[in-house]
Amino acid sequence: MIESPPQMAILHTGKLLKVLQVTGIAGMRMPEHISTKEAVIIIQKGSAVITMKGNDYLLQKHESMIIPGGEKHTLRITEDFQAHVIMETDSQIKFINS
Repeated sequence: MIESPPQMAILHTGKLLKVLQVTGIAGMRMPEHISTKEAVIIIQKGSAVITMKGNDYLLQKHESMIIPGGEKHTLRITEDFQAHVIMETDSQIKFINS
């Protein structure tokens, strides 16, 4: 497993919503974190596993998932990856152990 987490960058910010781009290579892992408000992840390339509430969810190209606000989860990239995350402009990603 690769110790560095995927890269995140803000692509667009509107009055209500923002779009983040998440990119990484196979083996990268994003440690346990939350989004302070509901977020939608849309996979553009590759695949990843989201672990939430003890369950693993495989997400592949063109798939999406709604992540509830405040729900702890991790992301493990299984194939070189790119995704867009859409959330409210004042929503934040907070890591649990940092």
